[in-house]
Amino acid sequence: MDLEFWYDFSSPWTYLASTQVEEVARRAGGNLLWRPMLLGAVFKQIGTPDVPALAMPEPKRNYYSRELDLWAQHWGVPFRFTTRFPMRTVKALRLTLLAGDRIAPLSHALFAALWVDDRDISDDAVLAEILSEQGLSAETMLEQTNQPDTKQKLIDATGEAVQRGVFGAPTFIVRHPDGDVMFWGQDRFELVEKVLGGWHPKAG
Repeated sequence: MDLEFWYDFSSPWTYLASTQVEEVARRAGGNLLWRPMLLGAVFKQIGTPDVPALAMPEPKRNYYSRELDLWAQHWGVPFRFTTRFPMRTVKALRLTLLAGDRIAPLSHALFAALWVDDRDISDDAVLAEILSEQGLSAETMLEQTNQPDTKQKLIDATGEAVQRGVFGAPTFIVRHPDGDVMFWGQDRFELVEKVLGGWHPKAG
């Protein structure tokens, strides 16, 4: 079964999910599909605050921060909340749509740049360095991010996400023979894996 991973680099929860999603798909024999979307545009279309974390009351924000660290420790992955939050990720997302079969390693590199190394992934020089490290043509790909067809690809991907019910990141959609099953959040992997294994929950 296919497992769609809908993501935006702007979400720390999605970074955490990105460190585990390949292994979950591998264990369950699923085919992982990386699906970038512009989360801010999703929020705008469905009427959610642009940066939900900033709209939280202080006690909830404090818990939010502690839980991010908790999940990073639980999975044994590096994590540092970026000083650049919220980060503009439009160009980085367009690059993933141009990466072809290199989308997974490029996405990992971009996630780590922001949520481990605190780099500015809206900056062309930073993006060029990351692309070069991945063996990709930095000059060509950065130029292509400004082309109308590349811009439209991200618009279309984001529109598809909203049309399919996505409202946040990370979102996982399992293409099950008995109908798609969607989960939201880095803490839903147990259910994702169960559906990839054949289970289909009854409609509530």
